[in-house]
Amino acid sequence: MHFVDAKGILTGSGGHFGMNIYRGCTHGCIYCDSRSKCYQFTHPFEDIEVKQNAPELLDAALKSKRKKCMIGTGAMSDPYMHCEEDLWLTRRCLEIILKNGFGAAIQTKSDRILRDIDLLSEINRSAKCVVQMTLTTWDDDLCQILEPNVCNTKRRIEVLEEMKKREIPTVVWLTPILPFINDTEENITAILNECVRVGVKGIIDFGMGLTLREGNREYYYAALDKHFPGLKERYIRRYGTAYELPSPKARELTALFQRICKENGILSSPEDCFRFMDDLPEKYPQMSIFDL
Repeated sequence: MHFVDAKGILTGSGGHFGMNIYRGCTHGCIYCDSRSKCYQFTHPFEDIEVKQNAPELLDAALKSKRKKCMIGTGAMSDPYMHCEEDLWLTRRCLEIILKNGFGAAIQTKSDRILRDIDLLSEINRSAKCVVQMTLTTWDDDLCQILEPNVCNTKRRIEVLEEMKKREIPTVVWLTPILPFINDTEENITAILNECVRVGVKGIIDFGMGLTLREGNREYYYAALDKHFPGLKERYIRRYGTAYELPSPKARELTALFQRICKENGILSSPEDCFRFMDDLPEKYPQMSIFDL
């Protein structure tokens, strides 16, 4: 872990802005796209770059904006990785979002987000808060291989359940689905049934597969050699050096996914999910003092 003073914290335009408080990650997910060389990391991926002045930069940026909007975080680096336990930068940024009357959309795999559920609830009362949780693998043993340094899917479901109790809307990222590994009907059905049970607002799927490019491909293939001997060669024969690697079962799994979402009123297209997460109504429903 090393500390830097960033020049800026928000990226985006119009009504969509995002921030990454950290660069790199310690979750160790074998498929992580953020390892790709196109992101130009100049340090080892697990040597987390900490933008120590992120709260000050965010406060200045939000004060300068005339119109309130949603502020996203977690697209590149999880805001609740291990170092957040000691640094509390994510919480400080959430406090600034609340103070300035903006909304928050947070993506994570970690149950550390429960530490800040009080703050997330306050943001959702005053503006809007959406918690996004990535779910890929129902089997605990397989999950430990694919996502070794973070809580398993069943624990993440418990997080979603806690958010439901606080009436904080949730969106699930059902991605990536790895060919020949977690691309089974049993896996997808188990995850979707739990999403229905805990009342998620939407589920994002990008076609039941994964993407590989220079940087993350090499890391992923090394993990396959370690945990699934012979599978790398099967990938190379089928996909070559393609960027998009759809599961051979993509059509059937997508049909299953869309059917369950439709039957239960869950948003199922990325466009609809992003539209919901980006939207900050001028008069977001809030509880009155008479509802307390």
